[in-house]
Amino acid sequence: MKLLKSLIVTSVITISLLVANTVQAAPSNVDAKIQAKMLKLGLVASKIEDAPVKGLKQIYTNRGVFYMSEDTQFFIAGRLFDTDDNMTNLTETALSSLRIDGMKEFKDSMIVFPAKNEKAQITVFTDTTCGYCRKLHAQIDDYNDLGITVNYLAFPRGGLNSRSFEDISAVWCSKDQKQAMTDAKAGSKVAKALCSAPIAGHYNLGQAAGVTGTPAIMFEDGTMIPGYKPPSELAQILELN
Repeated sequence: MKLLKSLIVTSVITISLLVANTVQAAPSNVDAKIQAKMLKLGLVASKIEDAPVKGLKQIYTNRGVFYMSEDTQFFIAGRLFDTDDNMTNLTETALSSLRIDGMKEFKDSMIVFPAKNEKAQITVFTDTTCGYCRKLHAQIDDYNDLGITVNYLAFPRGGLNSRSFEDISAVWCSKDQKQAMTDAKAGSKVAKALCSAPIAGHYNLGQAAGVTGTPAIMFEDGTMIPGYKPPSELAQILELN
């Protein structure tokens, strides 16, 4: 009888361990399948986590945030809203987290125009040939006077194998980056130069963060708004007045 009890206890423990190991191993197996399926769709998954909806995975990729069923049969490209929480945009919340991480990662490679009496910071994806990017930069002193520090990240609109990539790389590789930025935005030619500036990293972050045009303005909380905003309007949005 004692032997039977011992065998039963041993069996229960063995089964428990097997179940525990299966539960721990399942996510990595699911993630591997999702990564493979995403690659077939032309997307590179950098992070996979449980979505707010049971049975779905939330996937951070090089082209934004998407959703997929755990069996990889169903793929969702779109915004996810919580109807029980004032229609909170859960996809935007996920993207905000991605943007905050990106701003931290590339903090040391931004070109910064600081405000003397800083009240807020914005991080702007910019291109040297973009008309509204030039308009924004022409008012850089006005933004600074309102207490807004402007941090620039590069986003060559033509992509990584374009003339715009070469032009903006010249700015980041210049000895005086701020002057080169001002010159380029004024239409002046900046001498070509090679350096290790992570222009491709900036661009890829923009692609993942949902940038579709320049300028794209990110706030410190990860919120992003598209397009140019005059200094006074931006100050109102930031609630600096």
